[in-house]
Amino acid sequence: MSETENYRHITVLLHEAVDALAVREGGVYVDGTFGRGGHSRLILSRLGDAGRLVVFDKDPRAVAAAEELARSDKRVSVVHGGFASFQTALDDLGIGDVDGALFDLGVSSPQIDDAARGFSFRFDAPLDMRMDTTRGMSAAEWIASASEQDLHEVIKNYGEERFSRQIARAIVAQRAENPIDTTRKLAQLAAQNVRTRERGQDPATRTFQAVRIFINRELEEVEAVLPQVMCRLKHGGRLAVIAFHSLEDRIVKQFVGKYSRHAPLPRWAAVREADLPEPPLKIVGKALKPGGAEVAANPRARSAVLRVAERTAGPIPAE
Repeated sequence: MSETENYRHITVLLHEAVDALAVREGGVYVDGTFGRGGHSRLILSRLGDAGRLVVFDKDPRAVAAAEELARSDKRVSVVHGGFASFQTALDDLGIGDVDGALFDLGVSSPQIDDAARGFSFRFDAPLDMRMDTTRGMSAAEWIASASEQDLHEVIKNYGEERFSRQIARAIVAQRAENPIDTTRKLAQLAAQNVRTRERGQDPATRTFQAVRIFINRELEEVEAVLPQVMCRLKHGGRLAVIAFHSLEDRIVKQFVGKYSRHAPLPRWAAVREADLPEPPLKIVGKALKPGGAEVAANPRARSAVLRVAERTAGPIPAE
């Protein structure tokens, strides 16, 4: 982390995730979400001089931290962009297959704790929510232009908010009089329209999650990158993903489950399942959650789930 940055980030499941990669000294690895480099630095400590690490991040501050690391460690290559560009970025770097890829999904503490980023309803700040502040539409711009139906669907589907229709209706009514351009304005609208609150949760939590996920295309990026990683993993290479909410984790769980078993055979098939090619992925261990000590030290870790899969010698089926 840069010395000028005032926001502390505690890497979640640090050793568990890197251990899951089973790092080979001369291997090529990808950290798809550099953040402030906790996982990356531990991976580098286990790589030899011939090893290589490619790091991705959208956030300009995270990219600056990664580039600072790359200046002192020539094994590191930095990609400023979302990990959905996984294969293209590797091609541009002249890299073929890789030995492992790690994705720590969600928002980092520096992003949440920097009021100016607009991720948190704890501060009154411009409603931005972009992980990459150099491109794309801010949350305020989207809220100003989206239809009531689109607002409802995003808040319902990405936030799993029961009162999404009421919140969407209130947004449309309010923006006709004054723009909803700060975190406080959106949080107040949510509070006024969420009639029953979950214990220990702010009424704006689900709305803020939904808008952030939509603005940054978080679920679409996860869906896009998983098949790309599977195609580029070497035999024995590992995929490790840390998800922080059920929507992300469901995508990962379903993908790994699908490609770690054979598709059901029709009854008339003349081949036995035992004679079929090996599935392309193998699940490694059970889903892992942080222990009590880690959650006590870092409450933001409480919802994290780590899933790990290994590439087998089996062919990737044609879709």
